[in-house]
Amino acid sequence: MDSSREQIPVFLDGGVRHGADVFKALAFGASGIFIGRPVVFSLAAEGEAGVRKVLQMLRDEFELTMALSGCRSLKEITRNHITT
Repeated sequence: MDSSREQIPVFLDGGVRHGADVFKALAFGASGIFIGRPVVFSLAAEGEAGVRKVLQMLRDEFELTMALSGCRSLKEITRNHITT
C-alpha cells in the first residue's frame, strides 16, 4: 500500500474500537479512518455527551499509543511500528 499511498487515498471503515486501532491503520498506510459503531452506540446510550466522551477516549488512546511508539507527529507513524 505504500507505493500508492500518495496517489490513491485508502480509508479504513470497520473494526475501530481503540486508539491503537487508529494507529495501526495509519501505520499500514490508511489515509483516514471512519468510526461508526462506537459513535452510534454512544449517541444512543448517552446522546451528544456520549459521542464527545467516546471520541475523546479514542483520541487519548491514540495519543498514548503514539507516545509509547515514540511518534510525535502523524508523519512519523510507519509500518515499522507494527510487529506481527
